Amino acid sequence: QVQLVESGGGLVQPGGSLRLSCATSGTIFGISTISWYRRAPGKESELVAVIFGGGTTNYADSVRGRFTISRDNAKDTVFLQMDSLKPEDTAVYYCNLRNKWSDVWGQGTQVTVCS
Repeated sequence: QVQLVESGGGLVQPGGSLRLSCATSGTIFGISTISWYRRAPGKESELVAVIFGGGTTNYADSVRGRFTISRDNAKDTVFLQMDSLKPEDTAVYYCNLRNKWSDVWGQGTQVTVCS
């Protein structure tokens, strides 16, 4: 059974940083595409960042230059480093794993940016 466990959310002031983690198990991590989505209150889900099995990355325009997605294939974990956080980054962040066998979501982690 594929499982994703997110961690690292919290409360931070504008301009601050957080690092989210998505630990996976139960599948072949190295060939999986891992994405971070977020959902803010009253808004639709937004794709924030994606990293493919080969390491190629892509970002939403709203976070490019501030967020960095990376993967540690030895630990089956993906990270989302979030710098220069803004109040509009406040949302529940979800990790998604996709490969030819699975399409799985984590439980989400709350990120709140306010002063």
